[in-house]
Amino acid sequence: MFVKELRLNPVSPFNFNLSMQIFKSGDRQIRVYENGVFRQAVRLSDKLVLVELESAGTVELPLLLAQLKTDREFTSADAKEAATIITRLLNLDLDLTAFYATAKRDETLEGVTKQLWGLRSPTTQTIHEALMDSIVEQQISLKIANTMERRIIKNFGEALMLGEDVYYAYPTPAALANADADKLRGCGLSQRKAEYMRQISALIAEGKLDLEKFRSYDSTERIISELDAVRGIGKWTAELTIIRSLQRWDALPADDIGLRRILSHFYRGGEKITSEEAKKIAEPWGRWRGLAAYYFVVAELMGLDG
Repeated sequence: MFVKELRLNPVSPFNFNLSMQIFKSGDRQIRVYENGVFRQAVRLSDKLVLVELESAGTVELPLLLAQLKTDREFTSADAKEAATIITRLLNLDLDLTAFYATAKRDETLEGVTKQLWGLRSPTTQTIHEALMDSIVEQQISLKIANTMERRIIKNFGEALMLGEDVYYAYPTPAALANADADKLRGCGLSQRKAEYMRQISALIAEGKLDLEKFRSYDSTERIISELDAVRGIGKWTAELTIIRSLQRWDALPADDIGLRRILSHFYRGGEKITSEEAKKIAEPWGRWRGLAAYYFVVAELMGLDG
């Protein structure tokens, strides 16, 4: 085994422990946060690497120590690539100053941000990963979807062996494009979702659909429109994909029933609200709508009030 150590300096404020809480119930072979250490297998250009992260700083003076473990020799280029990937995964370069200033326009949001000071939303390594997970989660509970997602990763993702331990990285587009349909459905997917995942992954693997180009787009609405035009995606899936992978905080999946329920809890006393009402609630948040929504999701998970 080869080990490389890195030091990373996130933009302040950054609450590592708080930001990692959503991974406490994760899978140790895929991604998990336990005993103050975050672990995830990531794919570099020519190798898989297990990333182990822990905090050595404070919320206002954050410092992360990273150990990179792999079965091949490291190069300086590998270390640089890994640092870039980790920064993107945890949004370490996100300056929350403007978001917190915007939150002051909304008493409820301001109250939540004060309780979740330094919280960051995680990002997937690739847009493909975010899109596939969003397809899995269409019209089912998140708990059931997460179980399916773990099965997909372990059945079709590349494995990294480190001693007696094995870790899995998210499947490549080619791996899912060539996945056996019955085996994919065996992960719990409906026939239609399995078809969508295979067909879209094939378009990407064959170079007919370039998701990574969206990183250069100025317009979030243009990205949503182009994704919505692909069979099996739709607006809700496109919005969720964008938030998870592109750090486009102006996207708000207002059609999401779970999100509407959470916003209603904080703003409407639990009464059922429509997508349009959810958008109206989010108006004061401006270009930070998606991040504000994430704060409310985490606030509900932690049992916080505004």
